[in-house]
Amino acid sequence: MLFFCNTFGNYGWAILAFGLVVKLIMLPFQMKSKASMMRTTMLAPRVKELEAKYANNKQKYQEEVANLYKDAKVNPMSGCFWSLIPFPIIIILYRVVRQPLTDMMHLAQEEIATLTELLTNLGYYTPSTGRAAFYSELNITNVLHSYFKEIVGNPTVAAFADKLKDINFNFLGLNVSDTPRLNFWVGGITLASVLLFLIPFISAALSYLQSKLAQKMQPPQEGQAAQSAMTMNLMMPIMSIWICFSMPAVMGLYWIEQSVLAIIQEWLLNKHYQKKLDTEMASFMEAERQKEAELERKRAETERLRAEGKTQVNVNTSKKRLAAQERNAEEQRQAAQRAAERAARGLEPELAPSQVGNRRYARGRAYDPDRYASEVLAESGSADENKE
Repeated sequence: MLFFCNTFGNYGWAILAFGLVVKLIMLPFQMKSKASMMRTTMLAPRVKELEAKYANNKQKYQEEVANLYKDAKVNPMSGCFWSLIPFPIIIILYRVVRQPLTDMMHLAQEEIATLTELLTNLGYYTPSTGRAAFYSELNITNVLHSYFKEIVGNPTVAAFADKLKDINFNFLGLNVSDTPRLNFWVGGITLASVLLFLIPFISAALSYLQSKLAQKMQPPQEGQAAQSAMTMNLMMPIMSIWICFSMPAVMGLYWIEQSVLAIIQEWLLNKHYQKKLDTEMASFMEAERQKEAELERKRAETERLRAEGKTQVNVNTSKKRLAAQERNAEEQRQAAQRAAERAARGLEPELAPSQVGNRRYARGRAYDPDRYASEVLAESGSADENKE
């Protein structure tokens, strides 16, 4: 900020230059995040198909969605980290804006106290109390600009005069160190007071527009998620109005610039990636459909071979399992032979107790329909013996 203040000679232009540099530094990461988000949006129809297909198996659904994102080289969470970076930047910037004497001029507390006392004795500054004292350094810096040459030449500050900087807060007719007021008409209505009053509302409107444009390129949401997103889209701009009325106008100016740059970036990146990703995702989705069709074909072929008894033996199958398969096949053959003999003699088919339809061991090999009845009789017999 000090570099840009020295370059442009104006705090307003300095904050805009700082915001532009931040946006340019973040651009490569946001481009990557944007491409991933657009891919996720384009995969939304396929995710819906998987949700319907595995409606009764949530674990399988999650596995298939994870495989889908992996094959498409998409990380749905890739944009979360980069979207959080602007918050610590704003916090640090707010500290610099609030404490220019400490963070830009690097004055010690004793030096700030000396400067404050000098300005007070000269009648240029009245120490603030209450909430206004929170921005005392900003107010002192603003007064220092008005009487810079006089103050720098004063012997009282000679020991640290080289640290003092002439920071101009006047930007397009506004003093951006001032805090917007709801009662802007008090003291007379001027163009500057009206513009200061409008800054929070302009910031909120642009923030809302930015969120709506970004939401269009995100996967569609339903139910509680959609309601939460709508609530956030409304609450964030409302909160920004309250915050802007609590901070110097320069912070509102920064947010306005960031929203404008974000809207421009959104439009440019959509235009840049749309055609490219449409082609890429069309090819990917076609490959996915072909893979799914091939799996279905193999499943149908396996079922047909199993029905015809022509399934191939897996060489990796254990001897124990092979023996069990052979025993089962022999039992089915014998059962079929007995059924044929009974049919030839005009008798009803002989069904095993565990058989359901043509599934001979559907209830298990050890199924006994009289098991519980036998246990009850055994228990009652024991009871009779005890009585005797």
